[in-house]
Amino acid sequence: MIRAAGIISKPIRERICEVVPPLLQWLLARKVDVLFDQETRGCVGFGPEGMAREAMAAKIDLAIVLGGDGTLLSAARALAGHDVPILPVNLGGLGFLTSVTLDELYPLLEETIAGNYRTSVRIMLDAEVRSNGASAGRQSALNDAVANKGALARMLDFDVYVDQDRVGRYRADGLIVATPTGSTGYSLAAGGPIIDPELDAFVVTPICPHMLTNRPLVIPGTARIDLDFAAAEEPVYVTLDGQTGFQLKANDRVTITKSEKRVTLVRAPDKTYFEILRSKLRWGER
Repeated sequence: MIRAAGIISKPIRERICEVVPPLLQWLLARKVDVLFDQETRGCVGFGPEGMAREAMAAKIDLAIVLGGDGTLLSAARALAGHDVPILPVNLGGLGFLTSVTLDELYPLLEETIAGNYRTSVRIMLDAEVRSNGASAGRQSALNDAVANKGALARMLDFDVYVDQDRVGRYRADGLIVATPTGSTGYSLAAGGPIIDPELDAFVVTPICPHMLTNRPLVIPGTARIDLDFAAAEEPVYVTLDGQTGFQLKANDRVTITKSEKRVTLVRAPDKTYFEILRSKLRWGER
């Protein structure tokens, strides 16, 4: 049973303020306590103050995310580590992850509150920076970890290892390590394959490689991926989900592994993954 729900939304989006008040009244009428993140609070004229998403995680049984895929990625990192299902509602653009439409919201919420809902559990990755052999920071991502260069239009030279076995030296604009969830994001745009989200795997996709033989790799989710940028002549940046990250120092390495954290997405009934792909990618249309 869902006794408390948290509403998380994209900041500064006018449509949010059209959706939140009736959603709040609908939930309260069904005896569901409601919490808001700080971005949503501005759309509500009464009730509790907005709170940090990380603090909300321990107090709710369901998170309702209003926005696009970027909003969901941010919310997923904040809620990761807590067994909180996320109902993602697409108020943005393409929306591979936020596949629930506004028309589907209330019927799906009705079933979810009653405990009758399907979920899709997604793996996350951890990216750890190692400096002089010691950990210098770790962050998690639902979609991908991207290593790329600074402002100058020069290629990066770097080495890739899988389970300490050297894959080879790459010359490219950068590298994407994506989860199955992230395979429809930046990795797909860079020529990577689409990976079914039920698979336990990573896809390693070079960005504009100098050698056309450097092709995307699909490797087990149990693998450890090490990126060595000792040969790079330009500053290297590692970005998680396109939203957060860090700049590497000389001789830093990046280790990417499957995270112990998971993200649980509430699925709309009778809407399959391939139906979503057909809709978003316009498969079969001329």
